[in-house]
Amino acid sequence: MNYYPERIICLTEETTETLYLLGEQDRIVGISGFTVRPKQARKEKPKVSTFLDAKTEEILDLKPDLVIGFSDIQANIAKELISQGITVWVNNHRSVQGILKMMVQLGALVGQQSRALQLVESIQDNIQLIKAKTSRWQLKPKVYFEEWFDPLISGIRWVSEIIEIAGGEDVFHELAECSLAKDRIIADHTEVVKRNPDIILASWCGKMFKKNKLLARDGWANINAVKADAIHEIKSELILQPGPAALMEAMPKIHQIFKDWQVNMNEPKH
Repeated sequence: MNYYPERIICLTEETTETLYLLGEQDRIVGISGFTVRPKQARKEKPKVSTFLDAKTEEILDLKPDLVIGFSDIQANIAKELISQGITVWVNNHRSVQGILKMMVQLGALVGQQSRALQLVESIQDNIQLIKAKTSRWQLKPKVYFEEWFDPLISGIRWVSEIIEIAGGEDVFHELAECSLAKDRIIADHTEVVKRNPDIILASWCGKMFKKNKLLARDGWANINAVKADAIHEIKSELILQPGPAALMEAMPKIHQIFKDWQVNMNEPKH
């Protein structure tokens, strides 16, 4: 007898990617239209939702035995599906530890707990390796992460934690605990100038980053990161989903940016 769900719909990307990593993609019968990772998911799976809305009738037609959502923002979708007799699991994690717990729990749900634990342990080993390296840094870069450009929105908790793990100091660390983007708005652009980051990381939530827009802001030419041209785009599909990509791809990429900054700071100036 099969005790595991066989027809799963993932309303956000991170659980889709996790199931593919676990080799359980055949269980997926529907995905979010915003899913871009892995690439084959968009080719293979029907798209049945956005982040805020879902095609309830199409979901019901697919006869899922489990629908997986993310956060209180999808509460209305979950409520509607539950009222239709569908089993729904909604994650509400917004931290690095939460990402790892989600991966293990999802692995257990599909009978792949051991494989999920191995995957998580490899990520944790890499985190510890990075921390060991950065613990020896005498100077760490001050980092500003920009999730949106108008209004300015700083990074959410898992992004801030990844910056810290990778060896940086998030200059808006105090806003990272706010789960909603509206609570991470930086109303005064000059506040970024005052905090004077050494590195700027930009990820405009599905929109292409335009460096010229950032450079045109009043007073931003005085920021160390702008003076040194230490401005980097991190693709939103890597960092703005609370899933494996953030830890397996975005975190090493960000760590390398910080390492390069370290090398530049330590080079003799002539």
